[in-house]
Amino acid sequence: MVLFIEIKNLTVDFDGIKALKNINLDINEGEVVGILGRSGAGKTVLMHVLRGIEEYKNASGEVIYHLARCSKCGYIEPPSKVGVKCEKCGEELQSYDVDILKLPAKDSNRRNIVRRIAIMLQRTFALYGDDKVIDNVMSSFKEIGYKGTDALSKAMELLDEVEMSHRMMHIARDLSGGEKQRVVLARQLVRNPMMLIADEPTGTLDPRTARVVHNVISEAVNNYNMTMTITSHWPDVIKHMANKAIILDKGEVINEGDPGEMADEFTKLACTIENKCEREIGDEIVKVRNLSKKYVSVTRGVIYAVDDVSFDVNEGEIFGIAGVSGAGKTTTSQMLIGNVQPTTGSIEVRVGEEWVDMTVPGPKNRGLATQYMGILHQEYGLYTNRTVIDNLTESIGIDLPYELAVKKAIDTLTTTGFTEDEAKSLLNKMAEELSEGERHRVALAQVLMKEPNIVIMDEPTGTMDPVTKKDVTRSILQTREKMGDTFIIVSHDMDFLVDVCDRVALMQESKIVNIDEPEEVLAPLLEAEKQI
Repeated sequence: MVLFIEIKNLTVDFDGIKALKNINLDINEGEVVGILGRSGAGKTVLMHVLRGIEEYKNASGEVIYHLARCSKCGYIEPPSKVGVKCEKCGEELQSYDVDILKLPAKDSNRRNIVRRIAIMLQRTFALYGDDKVIDNVMSSFKEIGYKGTDALSKAMELLDEVEMSHRMMHIARDLSGGEKQRVVLARQLVRNPMMLIADEPTGTLDPRTARVVHNVISEAVNNYNMTMTITSHWPDVIKHMANKAIILDKGEVINEGDPGEMADEFTKLACTIENKCEREIGDEIVKVRNLSKKYVSVTRGVIYAVDDVSFDVNEGEIFGIAGVSGAGKTTTSQMLIGNVQPTTGSIEVRVGEEWVDMTVPGPKNRGLATQYMGILHQEYGLYTNRTVIDNLTESIGIDLPYELAVKKAIDTLTTTGFTEDEAKSLLNKMAEELSEGERHRVALAQVLMKEPNIVIMDEPTGTMDPVTKKDVTRSILQTREKMGDTFIIVSHDMDFLVDVCDRVALMQESKIVNIDEPEEVLAPLLEAEKQI
């Protein structure tokens, strides 16, 4: 293999906190390097350094790219292309070695390198929301200056590869989270990148859909000798996709080697969950009857996002709604909290002894219940220019004396998986300084700060590593035990639902096909759908 990237003694410092410490790593051309590490370990920071868009003023060490470069037009290729004719202008490509940390952001060579690097970020759906799926992929061809007459056919082929050809005329904003990420993948593959940086590319996808996307990525890497760095909260993904792997912990590489061995070692770090406490479940608190939501499409006619579903949730229960992407889970959760009006059917929520009709808007109807309900959205967001303590208080309308606000914030953060010391250290950090896993738990704490009786969680473990996922599972169980809250959890993560839920409803093709204890509902699907 040809050496592509050399990372030497890389250290990145944010206000005295070292996000990366003395990282040393070689990446060969065509190699897939897996990066394992729990939330906050430094995975995402390392990925962004490799991407090369941002300047890091407090970074030291070297990140050397060994490349082939056209001296006439500046086009960049991987190092094995040295001596080959430039596909843009025909000039012979020359060897070009550069430390990307030292290049100014506006340097043309840096921009040319960045153009040849594709990236897929956690929970970031970089799409034109008002455009159709096919137009989104076509736009990607325009962005790279492709003028071939076969752009449309190429776009259709890419959508077929990511199993989205049946959605090509849909508006992007109306897709499920899993469907959006598959369109993002198609847009990135348009670039035919020399390197793909995949930071939890399938973190929000159900296992079946993730398996499809992983296969497509692997095929692209093999067919085009593309180099890839990938992080995933599923160790098996690293085991099956990577040529080698590293484990990051608190910004340091603590081990490097065979992906299988590294995945097994990292899995051992995930603590086991205590058995769910036997808890007395109360009376019904949510009643759903014959609930449907339909949309009318000019091209496809009537589409049922949710089709005649009925279920009850009891007070103090942790109730799961399982299913693959596009099954109708998120639409159901949005109707439960009143963000989406159902087409037909009824939703009732009990407040005290009074039943509230959630299909009737207004402060004296639906509003009586929603003030005691909270939701953590799949595509949540924090105020990035505010500190964590601000995000947990003023930003969401909680006005408390400072000392009381700090105490309440620390108590709430500890229920989401942080230790007390970790919670204290987070309070004055800006939200943008947090890792994805930390942001997710702060977003959950934001919901819990308002002391809801019913908490709806849409894909709460989407991009979490196994260790953090176990912490959050434990925190949900502890929160239920201490506060008696009722949880409705929408997820494609079947192992998580088995660990945390009392009952699960399985949705397939917009309908509920089974409701029972998690093991009974999900066991037949675990082997078939969780293999990555």
